Amino acid sequence: MKLETFFEKFDQFADAPDAVAKMRELVRTLAANGRLFGETESRECPTVRMKDVCAQITDGEHATPHRISSGVPLATAKNVRDGFLDLTNTDYVAQTTAEKCWRRCKPQHDDILMVCVGATTGRVCLAQNPPDIVLVRSVALIRPKLERIAPAFLDLFLRSSSGQAQIWGNVKQSAQPCLYLGKMAEFEIRLPPLAEQKRIVAKVDELMALCDRLEAQQQEREEQASKLARASLARFADAPIPTNLPFLFHPSYAIPPADLRKSILTLAVQGKLVPQDPNDEPAEECLTRLGLKSTVTTLNGAEAEDDSLPPAWARVRFEDVALVAGGVTLGRKLGDRKTVTMPYLRVANVKRGEIDLSVIKEVSIGEDEIERYALRENDLLMTEGGDWDKVGRAAIWRAEIPVCLHQNHVFRARMRSAELAPFWFERYFNSPVGRGYFESASKQTTNLASINMRQVRNCPIPLPPLAEQRRIVAKVEQLMALVDALETQLAASRATAANLLSALVAELTGTPNDGKVSVPSTSTTGRRGRPPKS
Repeated sequence: MKLETFFEKFDQFADAPDAVAKMRELVRTLAANGRLFGETESRECPTVRMKDVCAQITDGEHATPHRISSGVPLATAKNVRDGFLDLTNTDYVAQTTAEKCWRRCKPQHDDILMVCVGATTGRVCLAQNPPDIVLVRSVALIRPKLERIAPAFLDLFLRSSSGQAQIWGNVKQSAQPCLYLGKMAEFEIRLPPLAEQKRIVAKVDELMALCDRLEAQQQEREEQASKLARASLARFADAPIPTNLPFLFHPSYAIPPADLRKSILTLAVQGKLVPQDPNDEPAEECLTRLGLKSTVTTLNGAEAEDDSLPPAWARVRFEDVALVAGGVTLGRKLGDRKTVTMPYLRVANVKRGEIDLSVIKEVSIGEDEIERYALRENDLLMTEGGDWDKVGRAAIWRAEIPVCLHQNHVFRARMRSAELAPFWFERYFNSPVGRGYFESASKQTTNLASINMRQVRNCPIPLPPLAEQRRIVAKVEQLMALVDALETQLAASRATAANLLSALVAELTGTPNDGKVSVPSTSTTGRRGRPPKS
């Protein structure tokens, strides 16, 4: 198969992860391995070491130069981007300091700069008419012998999978990755005649421009699909009726499943997902019949911004309808008490909407405490916090383990009446509205947040009539099943596209196809290293 045919098939694998980036890498790989023009290209090319085709291979200043607010730019690893030199954020050194550093090396036109120390080792750019700069130890300078190798061809090799494999195959892994100059000098390069190198570089430029056009077209399609998706979500939110469901699950665009789930839950807790039935027992009457009452008086702040509940709904504090309790504290001294070892649930076990039983730990407690901390079927569990995504996560306990406890970082809520099912409250807490309450009420530190039992008990919750609660939960389950199916379809589509891309790459490169995309993605920019568009 010709490379042009590969590009013509782009639409068939455009959904593969980083499809355009992998196409760019394929072009570099074929170019570096002498297969860019197919079988007609000369195969009798010598393999040389990089030191044989370079006039200089060195690195920047080893001593830490004194930095000042302005002067000569100091280029570090952060300034060597993938394919271009970025000096928008850099330090400076004095002219006299720079002149001393230039005795070791001074970058000039067509030099290659490569990160040789740190996590971004192997990042390469071709210097095109660079300003006067000073390099530090973490940046290597490679100066090609122009009569032997085209600078753009050497840059192409180093950025290809073949070059990157040699780079990382020679990196010393210590406190931070480091590539020694001696190892760098021994890199092996397949070296065609200089005229052929230039022909390869020109072809690569042509194909990279084609990649740019394909990428622009892909972005335009994605933007249009995103606009349609947002409009469809808005239309469904305005009129969440069955006849508008096709706007959410439409073959012409795919609304992200996460957005769909959030939208469905938001509409559910606002009373917009199913129609109200005037024959339903109003929530206030239900509370009275059950011997309960709402302690909500007035709302303020964010709680009062949108309090337009359907007529038959009420608003309650969570403690009005549920008994909230903490769990067992780990590491307690139990003294001479008679103890037993029991399984317990941690924050890690309580996901949003499900209990993860893959890893269950045990704790020793007093025999007389089992009843206090043991979970019952249909208990609602909520997490105290940790990372942002863990705050207020809620899931229902299905009694998969006969006797199981919960630790103190997991709150347990038990309904005050058997008629009050926990399913409505679980959906509310996991909705964007419920999550918003806990995010605003939580105690926050860097990347961490937590809530306390008082905040859980005082959470204001809209309460529909019991019959409507059941209808809402059933509708949510139905829609979530559709979202799950959509997510499976999207994953299958991406997997199919990735497998097709893998097969096409294997055919072009002559490598075995293992069903996975075999070309690593080392760059998202063109060969000339154009900065990404903002």
